[in-house]
Amino acid sequence: MRNERVVVGISGASGAALGVRIVERLSALPHVEIHLVVSDAARRTLDLECGPDAMESLLPLVHCHHPNGDIGASIASGSFPVSGMVIAPCSMQTLSAVATGRTDTLLARAADVQLKERRRLILLARETPLHLGHLRNMCAVTEMGAIVMPPVPAFYHLPQSLAEVVDHLAARAIDLLALAAGPLAKSWEGTSSLVFRSGEAKGTMPPHGE
Repeated sequence: MRNERVVVGISGASGAALGVRIVERLSALPHVEIHLVVSDAARRTLDLECGPDAMESLLPLVHCHHPNGDIGASIASGSFPVSGMVIAPCSMQTLSAVATGRTDTLLARAADVQLKERRRLILLARETPLHLGHLRNMCAVTEMGAIVMPPVPAFYHLPQSLAEVVDHLAARAIDLLALAAGPLAKSWEGTSSLVFRSGEAKGTMPPHGE
């Protein structure tokens, strides 16, 4: 089976654990070749949120780590085939660069390549609250073909830890790439399968607004 190349970008928004977990989950999939690009701001966020060894722990998991200033890297060209790209987290600065076609970094250039080649680009846009400029940039990249996936937790699977929340979001982002490995995230199976932790009794979700 031919390898599927995936570009993973990590930019300098809070939520660095999302990028780390996506790399970890992808590295466990057979026939997936990971190309990693990390912004300077993301290195600081990784150090702050995930520990001083976070960046070094990612390197053995990827096929190639590209410096963000290397605009001549393989992933900067549309002639280098990849299955898609995920930027997790995607800062508002990175979102703006993609929305306006500003390609002065490898991270932004690689994202631009996905759009021009009509490949999948998943942006885990991380900011709250949002002003109109943020929303317009999200609209712009969506019109160009990107998928904006704000990392909003799903509570229907009753996560018991932050690690479970991060893992589910990472799996959902990978699933949007439509890789041959198939879906990773736990799917919704209907209210009859829920067990509420408070009473350990089966039941249904309360109606919206209650």
